[in-house]
Amino acid sequence: MADDAGADDRGPGPSGYGRHEPAGPMTAGQDQPAPGAGPKVTAVGGGHGLSSTLRALRRYTARVTAVVSVADDGGSSGRLRRSTGLPAPGDLRRCLVALADPTSLWARAFEHRFVGGELDGHALGNLVIAGLAGVTGDFRSALIESARLLGVQGRVLPATAGGVVLKGDVDGVDVVGQARLSKSLRPIGAVSIVPADAPADPDAAAAVADADQVVLGPGSLFTSVLAACVVPGIRDALSSRTEGTVYVTNLRPQLPETAGMDAADLLRCVLDHRVVVHDVLVDSAAAPAEREALATLATGTGPRVHFAALGRPDRSAHDPLALGEALASLVPRRPGP
Repeated sequence: MADDAGADDRGPGPSGYGRHEPAGPMTAGQDQPAPGAGPKVTAVGGGHGLSSTLRALRRYTARVTAVVSVADDGGSSGRLRRSTGLPAPGDLRRCLVALADPTSLWARAFEHRFVGGELDGHALGNLVIAGLAGVTGDFRSALIESARLLGVQGRVLPATAGGVVLKGDVDGVDVVGQARLSKSLRPIGAVSIVPADAPADPDAAAAVADADQVVLGPGSLFTSVLAACVVPGIRDALSSRTEGTVYVTNLRPQLPETAGMDAADLLRCVLDHRVVVHDVLVDSAAAPAEREALATLATGTGPRVHFAALGRPDRSAHDPLALGEALASLVPRRPGP
C-alpha cells in the first residue's frame, strides 16, 4: 500500500492543524556526493519503500532517478484521482521529498497532512502537484515544477504515461484496485495493470535501460514493486539489461500482503512475474532454511545472492546508511579507458 492516509495516521501535529509524515529529506550536513557525481542509478517501485531507497542511494551517487508506480487508488491519492482524473501523486510526492534540498521548508510542507474539514487526510504536496497540473495542463510539467520548488537533486518519473489500475489474482478471482489488494487476507497471485498495454513513460523506460544500476525494492511486493515492474515498457527495459539490477528483499513479511512469505518467496514471485534480476540483497538475519531456498533459486543462471546487515537496530525498517553501503558495493565496475 502506498499513500493510504489511514495507515499513516499519527494524530494531529503540535499546532492542531495537521500532521507531518515521519520521513523527510536528508538532514543538512549528511555526506552526499557532489552534483553530477557517482554512477547512474534508477530505483523502481513506490510507497515508503522507494523513498527510503532513494535516501540510501543519495549516500553514494547524485545521479538518481526514481521510476514510480502511479496505480495507487487509496487515501489522498485515490481521492484526487477520482476528482481530477490525474495519475496518483502520492508516491511521486514522497520521492520528490526524499531527493529534495535538505534545507527546503517546502519539502517539509509537502508532507503535511490536513486533519479535519474537507481537506482531511490530504497531503499538501499532493494538492500542489494537482494544482500545478491544472495550471500547466500537464502532469509531467507539474512534477518538474515541484522538483524545482523543492530543490530536488535527481529525477522523479511516473512509470506510465497516464494513470493505471492494479489488478491481482486472488484464489482465481480478479481483485481490482491497489488499496483492495493491499488488504487481501488471501494470498495474491499474479498482478497486472489495466489497461494491459498502458505505455511506459519514455524517459522512465530509458532511465531503466541506461542506468549503471537499477534497484527494485524494498517495499510492498505486489502493490509497489511489481506494480511498477509489470508495466510492459518497464519490464522490457529490465529484460534488456545484462547486469546491475538488484532486488532488495524486505526485512519481514508485510501483513497482510505478504503474510507467510520469506525472502526466497519474495524473490520467486519477482522471477515468476518475468522480472529480470541479477543480484539479490538479503538481510543477514535470514534463517538457515531461507538461505538454502535462496541458494536453490540462485543456481544456474539465477541471480547472485548477497547478505548484509541492513536493518535498523529495532528492525523496523532498512537503515539508509547500511543499505547505501551494500548497494554501492554491487554497482557493476566499468572497464577503464
